[in-house]
Amino acid sequence: MPEEASYKDFKKLDIRIGTIKICEKVEGSDKLYRLKVDCGEDELRQILSSLVDYYSAEELVGKVIPVIVNLKPAKIFGEMSYGMLLAAEIDDKCVLLTTDKPIENGAKIT
Repeated sequence: MPEEASYKDFKKLDIRIGTIKICEKVEGSDKLYRLKVDCGEDELRQILSSLVDYYSAEELVGKVIPVIVNLKPAKIFGEMSYGMLLAAEIDDKCVLLTTDKPIENGAKIT
């Protein structure tokens, strides 16, 4: 059984809608993409994610996704990642979460 999280715990996460604008494979890595995501901020947000086995770079550009924007930055494969996208995984499948209707970048998940 997973550890329970309270509503207060959930409220600590700042999850925003973003659109993937740029996707490049991280040099020297077999699994990582460097994503530049428009989360409604002044600058694009860099996020590193292990999606190479599931999506081509071309498939990812333009996807509208939820992003945890207040996650502590992490150094991955020598590069900084400033957030985390949300995906569902089971066995050898992985799919990105997305919206069912258009909404502006920066919209807050509640």
